[in-house]
Amino acid sequence: MKLLIDADGCPVVDIAVRLCREKGVPVLILCDTSHRIERAGAATLVFDKGADSVDFALVNRMEKGDIAVTQDYGLAGMCLAKGGRALSQNGLVYTADNIDSLLETRYQTKKTLRAGGRVKGPAKRTPAQDEAFAAALAALL
Repeated sequence: MKLLIDADGCPVVDIAVRLCREKGVPVLILCDTSHRIERAGAATLVFDKGADSVDFALVNRMEKGDIAVTQDYGLAGMCLAKGGRALSQNGLVYTADNIDSLLETRYQTKKTLRAGGRVKGPAKRTPAQDEAFAAALAALL
């Protein structure tokens, strides 16, 4: 088992690396050239900027039983299809039971934006979200 982090815009890298180091689980941080993130105790893989380059690199390294940290529902769905597990930065564990509705919500949001509509952005990150992420990752490990 290893942890793969979709690091572009991921605020929980430090928490994930610390928990995995405690459990002896290897960590791969995947990012593009504009979001280079390196942490002691983790390997960083850097890819060219481009549509979904990091996502495809991550899913290509995913093996059964691995865990991915991502806020991208599409990437989470691909990880689940490969027999992996996926977790959001807010502690939501993606499952076969919730991924379809999350993907549908993403589709509807993009449809609204393409039509010129507006959607509410994310609220400011809270310590409770960090705690929820840490608890969910600890449970998966």
